[in-house]
Amino acid sequence: MSEHYYSKKTNAKSEERSWSFNLRGMLLNFTTDHAVFSKREIDFGSRLLIESFREPSIRGDLLDLGCGYGPIGLSLAKDLKQRHVWMADVNERALTLAKRNAGQNEIENVSIVESNRFASIQGKQFAAILTNPPIRAGKKTVHLMFEESRDALDNGGELWVVIQKKQGAPSAQTKLNELFGEVEVVEKKKGYYILKAKKV
Repeated sequence: MSEHYYSKKTNAKSEERSWSFNLRGMLLNFTTDHAVFSKREIDFGSRLLIESFREPSIRGDLLDLGCGYGPIGLSLAKDLKQRHVWMADVNERALTLAKRNAGQNEIENVSIVESNRFASIQGKQFAAILTNPPIRAGKKTVHLMFEESRDALDNGGELWVVIQKKQGAPSAQTKLNELFGEVEVVEKKKGYYILKAKKV
């Protein structure tokens, strides 16, 4: 089986690079490497999700599902210091980088865990879940992420998803409508949709 950024382990040679990026009005420093998603810069979809996100009205933790090296979860944790942010991914190299990136940005209100979707965080409930889902893993996997996210949200909690129109935003919106019954297109830009589904 070929390797992807959603593979657990990688044999790709390590070649780290570090750079800074302004997110939610804050300068954050990131180290990335081969075999992680969007290693050269923070991809446009993730940036749009980060900048579009607004805190839910209910109390509780946040979850960055499929966190990679951490731009979504870490930027929200640094901005929303009163919230605890969970960050989960299956990619071991990405998780190692996410932990280092948390340290070099002095972010402590995070828990970074290895988890295939919700396998390692079953039973935890969240006020909001954010994901830039692994489209290349296939529609079935992405829709499972939506279903499991609904179960992991508290009542009044929100699932925030970024997805390109050409990569299935309309079908994702249809699936979220089936699951939640209340879906809002928060933002549309350069072919990317920010979808917010609320659990009521």
